[in-house]
Amino acid sequence: MEDKLYEMMDWAEIEAVVYSEENQPRNILGPHKTKDGIVIQGYFPDAVEASVKLLSDEKTVPMVQEDEGGYFAVLLPGTKIPEYRFVVTGPDGEKEEFYDAYAFPCQLDEKAQKQFEAGICYNVYEMLGAHPAVIDGVRGTCFAVWAPNAIRVSVVGDFNHWDGRMHQMHLHESGIYELFIPEVGEGALYKYEIKAKGGLVYLKADPYANASQLRPDTASVVADLGKYRWQDGDWMKQRRKVQGDKTPMYVYEMHLGSWKKPEDDRVFYNYREIAPMLAEYVKEMGFTHVELMPVMEHPLDESWGYQVTGYYSPTARYGTPDDFKYFMDYMHQQGIGVILDWVPAHFPRDTFGLSAFDGTCLYEHLDPRKGAHPHWGTLIYNYGRPQVTNFLIANALFWAKEYHADGIRMDAVASMLYLDYGKQDGEWIANIYGGNENLEAIDFLKHLNSVFKKQIPDAMLIAEESTAWPKITGDLQDDGLGFDYKWNMGWMNDFIEYMKNDPVFRGAHHDQLTFSMIYAYSEKFLLSISHDEVVHMKGSLYTKMPGDDAQKLSNLRLAYGYQVAHPGKKLLFMGQEFGQIREWSEQRGLDWELLEEDGHKQLQSYMEELLKLYKTCPALYENDFNSDGFEWINCMEWEKNLLIFLRKTKKREDTLLVVCNFSNVEYDDFMIGVPYQGKYKEIFNSDAAAFGGTGVVNPRVKMSKKVECDERKNSITVKIPPLGISVFSYTRPAEKAKDNKTAKTRQKKTSATAKKNLKKELEQKFETEEK
Repeated sequence: MEDKLYEMMDWAEIEAVVYSEENQPRNILGPHKTKDGIVIQGYFPDAVEASVKLLSDEKTVPMVQEDEGGYFAVLLPGTKIPEYRFVVTGPDGEKEEFYDAYAFPCQLDEKAQKQFEAGICYNVYEMLGAHPAVIDGVRGTCFAVWAPNAIRVSVVGDFNHWDGRMHQMHLHESGIYELFIPEVGEGALYKYEIKAKGGLVYLKADPYANASQLRPDTASVVADLGKYRWQDGDWMKQRRKVQGDKTPMYVYEMHLGSWKKPEDDRVFYNYREIAPMLAEYVKEMGFTHVELMPVMEHPLDESWGYQVTGYYSPTARYGTPDDFKYFMDYMHQQGIGVILDWVPAHFPRDTFGLSAFDGTCLYEHLDPRKGAHPHWGTLIYNYGRPQVTNFLIANALFWAKEYHADGIRMDAVASMLYLDYGKQDGEWIANIYGGNENLEAIDFLKHLNSVFKKQIPDAMLIAEESTAWPKITGDLQDDGLGFDYKWNMGWMNDFIEYMKNDPVFRGAHHDQLTFSMIYAYSEKFLLSISHDEVVHMKGSLYTKMPGDDAQKLSNLRLAYGYQVAHPGKKLLFMGQEFGQIREWSEQRGLDWELLEEDGHKQLQSYMEELLKLYKTCPALYENDFNSDGFEWINCMEWEKNLLIFLRKTKKREDTLLVVCNFSNVEYDDFMIGVPYQGKYKEIFNSDAAAFGGTGVVNPRVKMSKKVECDERKNSITVKIPPLGISVFSYTRPAEKAKDNKTAKTRQKKTSATAKKNLKKELEQKFETEEK
């Protein structure tokens, strides 16, 4: 029998297995039918003995050691492959018993592989990565990774002592290596050991891993995403109604690790701990959404999550995938939307990550002029490779589907659109037309947005794009990129620069206030005051404001009020709502103790009231992207630093008159032209004493007069507070009986009825007295 078995050995293949250069091990390892019976071969490095344990009768059949490196084989009689386990004795005499990984068939779908090669397998994350499964009644994990240029790929982990000789994976024409490893379950640590051409052997984390180790460790972790039971059905059903162009949207941008710090010796709260604290605060303040700076796994805290290594893995800093699902679920149950920052523009060079993944530039371009960001030190995706764009498109869908994300905010879109972004002459290559447009990235963005909107139409796509590239939010059919919203970086830069000026000098910069309305309707803008403005020695918004403490707070109230009144959706970075003084750092929590001081507590209360105003006044959000929703009354008072305008809907009664004073001068009896005859009531004033202001308010309703002002036939006279914003509602004038026949008739009828009722009461009273 041993002679016959020896003759069956394919020594070239055996050598490839022993030297760890076999890329199709299932062709030789595992059970195979022959005319002489069933041949079972196994490779157990350094083993001294091995046998096959037949599960039908618990019989153990010794295997023959065909190669001293640990290659064993056995020939069993019969024509049916039996169920069996290996029993292997190591050099230390210890025995291990386990299933044969090569006895289980390939689990890859042929059609899905073809789609992946074409870049259209939008659920590729269900095929690639590590997925717990049950095959032929045996529990284990299916591993699959795309590494087409590798000589050999193995799965290594605690379960095989991180020995790459043990579980060599099987390569398919698609470039995907796969292997089902029995008895490896949730929580197992693993990596891929890759042998590249030239013989270099190294470890890589799984690009599609659903969980990762906490830094500084870098292993991937097997996770089962199918266990969690969502409770946010009501939110998901009505999400389309609460997220849209005609609904209020004020986003609270935040970094989960530094919003609050635990009081014990831990560095971070768990996702489950943060959820109720954050939801209560956000609801109380009135924000509609939170935007999380990247929660995808990243090795460096100082990158804030923008240098991602685990695109399909929530960072282990705050817990497990199920913990993050709980966070998302809880926020939704509290009526709060969650937007996730996402980084498809570049990735870090960490050796365990995507860079030179299979020994070649697989995810990035080979030429650094196309494949590297010199100022960030990161690598650029090869958007012309279908499998790479498939990785990214599927990833955006993954977060929206698996974690119920309500929106994806794409970071650094400008760096994707331009081939010369951040580069000098000689550091970039022009496109086929000689231009600087990245045609492959443009196609990728259009492809992504098209698929995303078809599959998840009620989730948002938001672009952080800092140039004047046209039609970022334009329809794909009209050659637009198809985003829902674009951050208005121009407004943000101009406005903050303006506010930094002492009020005495603001007049010379008046155009920085008014310019935004020239292009306000060229895109669907989101007015962002983000983390980028309060880091890297820029100081907090509080410290940017001129003047003493009281003036700084007045300026902030004015700034936030103007942001709310200006057309566009809104975003504010955490801590700025109460006047955080110190510049933000990811290493510490916000300075919540500031709320013990009156000024900061009053600013926080002001923000609560401002957001109530915003959400209850349709004029402030319904027509954000329609020029009919805004009208200048006076934008020319540059010497007085005044802006006066209307926010409107189709209903005249919704009209709001907004008066902004960016000077520190109070204006009494200031005449303002108004669009309609009627009553104007001040419903909001940032200078109210309750907010810490000086109390320059308009307590009485203002009745318009037929006095021409601002090229209007009617006007009102108001007090304008220094460094303040006032908002007036409009009410139509009451009907006057002498000018209205219907009113006169109604008045006569009412009078006659009253006389009859009085006469009847007197008669009844008289009868009662007689009795």
